[in-house]
Amino acid sequence: MILPVSMGMVGWVAWYSRFLRSSMLDVINQDYIRTARAKGQDERLVLYKHALKNALIPLVTMFALDFPYIFAGSLYVELIFSWPGMGRLYYDAATARDYPILLAVLIIGAAIVILSNLLADIAYGFLDPRVRYE
Repeated sequence: MILPVSMGMVGWVAWYSRFLRSSMLDVINQDYIRTARAKGQDERLVLYKHALKNALIPLVTMFALDFPYIFAGSLYVELIFSWPGMGRLYYDAATARDYPILLAVLIIGAAIVILSNLLADIAYGFLDPRVRYE
């Protein structure tokens, strides 16, 4: 399990950590971070409560858009390691021209896109105090 999981996740972890770093660097220079430090709050509290919470908002958007691609990227892992899965099923159906299976996999992919956008909208409510759902 170590090799397939690391193959599927190393690139994504590198991408998101780089994006979070640049987002944190943008947020750390904001006025409300300087105000929290000037009030004498602990540096760890300032970073985790104020800076990280606001830096995660663009990352949630990126993750919601990339979540279906993460599932689509499993096709390569399934083909290389000969695992049965949806990516492999889609590939075999495409080579055999089995259109009902292709349509079913595409509908499931569309449902994943809708679900990931819904979860991103819910996460915005927790991360950004200006966004509230009644």
